[in-house]
Amino acid sequence: MSNDAPLAGAPLSGSALTITAGGYTAEVASVGASLRTLRAEGRDLVVPFSADEVRPAFRGAVLAPWPNRVVDGRYAFGGQDHELALTEPKRHHALHGLVAWTDFRVVAHEPDRAVLATTVPAQEGYPYRVEVLVEYRVDADGLHTTVTGTNTGADAAPWGTGPHPYLVAGEGRVDDWTLTLPAAEVLEVTEDRLVPTGLAPVHDEFDLRTATPIGDRFIDHAFTGFDRDAEGLATIELTAADGHGVRVSFGPECGWAQVHTADHVVPEYHRVGLAVEPMTCAPDAFNAGEEAGLVVLAPGAAHAASWTIAAV
Repeated sequence: MSNDAPLAGAPLSGSALTITAGGYTAEVASVGASLRTLRAEGRDLVVPFSADEVRPAFRGAVLAPWPNRVVDGRYAFGGQDHELALTEPKRHHALHGLVAWTDFRVVAHEPDRAVLATTVPAQEGYPYRVEVLVEYRVDADGLHTTVTGTNTGADAAPWGTGPHPYLVAGEGRVDDWTLTLPAAEVLEVTEDRLVPTGLAPVHDEFDLRTATPIGDRFIDHAFTGFDRDAEGLATIELTAADGHGVRVSFGPECGWAQVHTADHVVPEYHRVGLAVEPMTCAPDAFNAGEEAGLVVLAPGAAHAASWTIAAV
């Protein structure tokens, strides 16, 4: 039997890694380099899942070499047309990249830090080889994540990344919480397939630049044009009625964020957390190009993006 074969009785979510510091504890699963739990002083900041279950609904997964969707799974790059497998068949798209179900190898595991890695092999639809390195680190300021893509192939490669956490503000569900989303623009999409149709100034239910109760509004949209602090950080904040909550901060390398109210046909998944996904590029950036944040990795080049989840 190969030394790489999974051990009998190993958790379904892969190797389990726990890191702790500064009042924060994070548990990471190697399948998808997924953030399985995150707690601050014992309070959940993300919707958790157990070690021995198949990760639900991309909960906590790392998305690469693209986040969100490639419409119809088709794109052109480097003078060639490519066709990806349709992993969102109901909407006919290639969804959330190629590593969400990959069992990452553990590179380092320290009390407050875990590093995982995998290689996206050249394949039909994505004939590029990219090494993906994911670092999780906790301290008194929260959980810091950095994803680095390095092109180890001979040709330039299209690249994008982001996380998929479902945030928890406190008691209740999404409807009970208040959201501050300091974005000036929203990417409008078709109702049926979420195909991008164009950028628009935030309006009506999408103008969340001041603290706004979510209520029963539906959101599954990408936002951009963020207000940022002097260090270039944008912060999305979610709070409960008691004032506790959670925030996600991200630098200018993430010019976009997808926000989703987690409306789901499965009752136990429905609106239990708010998906807040900083992204280096817009949905369908493989077709929209560098104007939408697509990173073109030259051979040997690397690109890193970081974000932090912290308690309010």
